[in-house]
Amino acid sequence: MCYRERKIRQYNRYHRVLANQDNRKNMATAIRDIKKPSLLDALIPVVSLISMLACTVYVFGLDSFGPNQVALIFAAAIAAMIGIKNGHSWKDIEKGMIETISMSLQALLILLMVGSLIGSWILSGTVPTMIYYGVALMSPDYFYLTACTVCALLGFSIGSSWTVAGTLGIGLMGIAAALDLSLGISAGAIISGAYFGDKLSPLSETTNLAAAVTGNDLFDHIQHMLWTTVPAMVITLILFFFIGLGSNSNVVITDIVTLQNAMDEAFTINPLMLGPMILLLVMAVKKLPALSTLICGTLAGCLFAALFQWDAVISLAGDANLPTVAAAFKGLFSAMFLGYSSASGNESLDALLSKGGMSSMLTTVGLVVNAMAFGGAMTRTGLLARLVEAALSRVKSAGGLITATIGTCIGTNLLAADQYLSIVIPGQMFVQPYKERRLKSINLSRTLEDSGTLTSALVPWNTCGAYMSATLGVSTFYYAPYAFFNILCPIIAVVYAFSLIAVPTIEDDSLKSTGR
Repeated sequence: MCYRERKIRQYNRYHRVLANQDNRKNMATAIRDIKKPSLLDALIPVVSLISMLACTVYVFGLDSFGPNQVALIFAAAIAAMIGIKNGHSWKDIEKGMIETISMSLQALLILLMVGSLIGSWILSGTVPTMIYYGVALMSPDYFYLTACTVCALLGFSIGSSWTVAGTLGIGLMGIAAALDLSLGISAGAIISGAYFGDKLSPLSETTNLAAAVTGNDLFDHIQHMLWTTVPAMVITLILFFFIGLGSNSNVVITDIVTLQNAMDEAFTINPLMLGPMILLLVMAVKKLPALSTLICGTLAGCLFAALFQWDAVISLAGDANLPTVAAAFKGLFSAMFLGYSSASGNESLDALLSKGGMSSMLTTVGLVVNAMAFGGAMTRTGLLARLVEAALSRVKSAGGLITATIGTCIGTNLLAADQYLSIVIPGQMFVQPYKERRLKSINLSRTLEDSGTLTSALVPWNTCGAYMSATLGVSTFYYAPYAFFNILCPIIAVVYAFSLIAVPTIEDDSLKSTGR
């Protein structure tokens, strides 16, 4: 046997040994006994997270976004350690965290583009034009009611609460600031209207998802949601009407005129400047991909800025030594990344328009990533499923089952930090229990929406809560008490559940088919 052949055989023998070792390791991993987590195991990360979040809010107040991220990643580490104790490998838990984070990548890109869009729309004069005409048309007494109604109509038309907040919502918040109205109440009105329209729109992603997960016809699902959404919206509009009558706006006509004059000096103001917003809404109505729609809206804003707001573009660059083309390039890119910085000398205008840019969303992006990491750790280690199991252990009635579903959806929003997960995970877990209690699955689809979708905007570290806060410029804790529609729907759902109002059973269909 030649030397070459001996070496080849030795090489092959060596790698066969390694392969066998790897196979044994894999088999050992596969047959490793993974303990089912106890209820105490599942509660430890949750209690730890709630305690840390409470401390950060107490210490840092409304500026707790950054510290909240630390709390979330520590809670994820605690969940991981409990998972390792129960037999999970760190590699498997880490994989679960990464997979969950990957589910939010589209939302993160959208967040960055919304920041860029806001900056370009201010520079283009789109947002200033919305505010300019809005302060002249809207009365402080009816602003909250009007804002909620308009956002509801737009949300129904395009099926996206995020788009409503990122377009019309930005302008309405500017008008509210100009009229010296409460920004928290204004944000609550915008979110209430946007989510009402979103829920009843056949174009809504979450509405379609809830129907698909539970195997229901889309329009049957929407029709069944009217039982909870319509009463909640009526009460919401009544509340905003009376709150508006009692609003203490200190703005007088001269203040509005002064603000409008300052905008006239800083920007070219005319209805044509609304072009980027109209383009974005048309693309949204046509259900084009959200990210491409936002990119086009941002580019349209830059084009309008270059065509109609040249002086503002050059001024934003802030470098007189640059050639004109280079200064324009710097001004446009600064608006998209750093946001618009107003230096008109009018304090009200400067405070109103100094915002936007990708950089303004970076804290929110970090919050979402860490929240999804925590959700991934809880899901992969089985801790989230154990909490759901505990919630169902004492359920004896239809009312109890629906209430448990609502609690689970809210809990998933708190722990998994994503509205899609709050629909999919409980939707999958509760299909069989609803069948066992002879409840039609359409009750489940409605409940998923009433609790999972609507409460997502009330959780600061949830993707929806983080988005609304970053886009509208108001802390989630500040606007949450005024998002009346989002709060009322789960409450009405619980009342219906225990009174058995609008809770159809499978027996109802069987009785109809037999003519009894």
